[in-house]
Amino acid sequence: MERINPRSRTDRYGKRINREPLPLLAYSLPYASILLGSLLPVLFISAEMPLMPPLGFMMLLGWRIMRPGLLPQWAGLPLGAFDDLLSGQPFGSAILLWSLAMIAIELVEARFPWRGFWQDWISAALATTSYILLAIVFSGAKLTGAMLTVSLPQLLIAVMLYPVIARFVAWLDRLRLMRIRVVA
Repeated sequence: MERINPRSRTDRYGKRINREPLPLLAYSLPYASILLGSLLPVLFISAEMPLMPPLGFMMLLGWRIMRPGLLPQWAGLPLGAFDDLLSGQPFGSAILLWSLAMIAIELVEARFPWRGFWQDWISAALATTSYILLAIVFSGAKLTGAMLTVSLPQLLIAVMLYPVIARFVAWLDRLRLMRIRVVA
């Protein structure tokens, strides 16, 4: 049994009084990680079809699924606008698709309030697949069999990458809520 000194108010985990997360870090880290996710696929160049999944959209899904109340419903608008400016898609396509994804996830969570890893993965896989296919349509390309075949690697990578994204978002969330000692 561990003895706690009542005067120092410490235990083996350190002081527990007067600790709180940094407000700037707590509020800005989700948005910064989504914006960085939108910026990352621009660094990779491919010939015909992109192999990089839409990491900004997947980070948005990760934050929305892991922390439901953190991002407001309207967050899809400015974050989608940033993604539209970087991705080369027609302006407004990511705004619409990201906003619809935020609404769809809200409806799924209202209908099924219990959550599990498999439900989250299936929801993210359906949302990401829909996003990629609708982004192809909004770009002006025709959704033919050849186009679906060429986009299949990107779809598979996106679906298989979601657990990594979810783990990364969980790590960022722990970093976001890391408590520091406030000296007064």
